[in-house]
Amino acid sequence: MPTIDLGPPRPTPHDLLDGLPRRVALTLPELRFAAERANGAPLPFDVRDGGLDGGLDERLGSSRGSDEAAAYAETLARLHDPVTTLSRRGLLVGGPDDGVLEDGLVGAIGLLATPTVALDLDIAAGPVQVKSWHRQHGGAVAALSTQDGLVFELAWFPTWAWAAELARAAVVPEDLPLSDSVVPDRVVVPHDLADAAVEAARTHRTDLVPVLVEQHPGGVTDATGTRLGDGDAVRVLTGLATEARGRLRALVADVSGEETSTVGVVAWTLVADGWRALRAHRVVGDHGDAADETGLLLEVARVIPDDLAAELAPVLAEVAP
Repeated sequence: MPTIDLGPPRPTPHDLLDGLPRRVALTLPELRFAAERANGAPLPFDVRDGGLDGGLDERLGSSRGSDEAAAYAETLARLHDPVTTLSRRGLLVGGPDDGVLEDGLVGAIGLLATPTVALDLDIAAGPVQVKSWHRQHGGAVAALSTQDGLVFELAWFPTWAWAAELARAAVVPEDLPLSDSVVPDRVVVPHDLADAAVEAARTHRTDLVPVLVEQHPGGVTDATGTRLGDGDAVRVLTGLATEARGRLRALVADVSGEETSTVGVVAWTLVADGWRALRAHRVVGDHGDAADETGLLLEVARVIPDDLAAELAPVLAEVAP
């Protein structure tokens, strides 16, 4: 069963560099060439011939306009020949027809193509948006990440180092300053109230938030379980929507069989002072001899990048071996 090791660090390897994550920056042409040379290994996104990668755009959650598409295609066309650049960097030995890729690079690309567990990360923080595909099999993980669809980082590392790599992916960019937030460290809100209030604020109808709160009296509670007054609840819900500066979405899937099976999703939102995890769960009330389902709640809790592995661990634990 694939797991993220949250325990004590492993013993020091015999070699100082043994077991450390390796990272290689690759342009899209280099990545495509390397995948073709690695027995035609498929990449975790679709690449369309003719320049613009439409499938990748969709996965990055954006749609390029005609000007951006033209600029992307022009930049892609200016990138150097992958055989030349890979050879110069020692990642390809030999000519374009009989050249041999560096063993680690071949292994990482092969792992991307033949995993048992797939973890897709979609992270936005301010103007920065990153897509990262993590693929795990046995004791190894390969991760492919990109911000612009032109330059990629390919990393490979042992499973026990996965937690640190996940934390690295969730770090807020240094040029995105943080400030005070009206969203508490922990608050619990009825899911339908949170959904409606955030949508109202997003569409510039914050005047509707007090009305929505009145329909759920005492429905918002803080970290101690104390019910917030309507005024405080309105302030928290409005802040949750208007402070939003980014998001993190992690989707875990079992790809060990012929069909992909989605296991679960972890979602965070970035407010003024940092990340908040969004955890939905149902409440069951005991009425006499019968248990009564009373509704879906949303827990909003402060988290830091180092918490991402712990958030994902229960989801990954559900993946069959």
